Amino acid sequence: MASPSLAYQFKTANIAIKLIVINVAVFLLFNLIPWIIQIDNVVLTQWFFLPSDLGSFITQPWGLLTYNFLHRDVWHLLWNMLYLYIFSRFILNLFTDKRLLTVYLLGGMVGGLLFVAAYNLLPAFQGKGYLIGASAAVNAIIVFIAAYTPHQTIRIIMFNVKLWHIAAVLVLIDLLSLPTSGNAGGLMAHLGGAAFGYIYAKQLAKGNDIGEWFERIMDSVASMFSGKPKEKKSRMRTVHRNTKAPSKPTAKKTEGKSAQQQQIDAILDKISKSGYESLSKAEKDFLFKAGKD
Repeated sequence: MASPSLAYQFKTANIAIKLIVINVAVFLLFNLIPWIIQIDNVVLTQWFFLPSDLGSFITQPWGLLTYNFLHRDVWHLLWNMLYLYIFSRFILNLFTDKRLLTVYLLGGMVGGLLFVAAYNLLPAFQGKGYLIGASAAVNAIIVFIAAYTPHQTIRIIMFNVKLWHIAAVLVLIDLLSLPTSGNAGGLMAHLGGAAFGYIYAKQLAKGNDIGEWFERIMDSVASMFSGKPKEKKSRMRTVHRNTKAPSKPTAKKTEGKSAQQQQIDAILDKISKSGYESLSKAEKDFLFKAGKD
């Protein structure tokens, strides 16, 4: 049996893997293009980073989103993607891919807004700077799941460590480094992402989904590019009552559909309990094919 294509593997992967692939691809692209066409890398990235200057930010608002996918070097990329991979598994065991993407993108945006606000409102932040990296978004993911399931543990070498301990240490390091660090703006973004992750988790535990509006926007954008227009529902519907018993072939067809639906329901129930990664390859293939039917 031929192995699935890379496009198929990407399409069926969870959102964390997709984010990692996109971040790595962007990093390679932005480092290969300057080498191929012999231009300075900064000239290329300046159209996608987040500027601290308010005037530049207003003329380049997309930087609030795109800066999350740029990285300074291999180590900057490696650590962010490692944290994303590890902590995303805990979120995907409890929530959908869409929830994780919402935490990632909104956490990065809130961190970016705090970065711009610090440079324009706080006297300690002087001059101009720019922001790149997924650290704020990753911090949002770490603190989100640590605040939602604080007593969940993770194995580090020979010890089981609670998630909230890890989140607290990371936030504390950023706070203590803030006065002396040469990257104070970046640390402010980290803290902004962490604050968003904490607030989101606590509100969600109370039944308030503060990211629901963003998920609706993502759904609208996805429907625009899917090429499948939404079906318009008629305001009135005529219902015809059929008093005749269904014929045997129709009953068999209904039973067949019912069996397939039962299998789909069983797979979805497994995802809700153990996450998408718990599915076998056969289950993933079945769900993918069923979605295309």
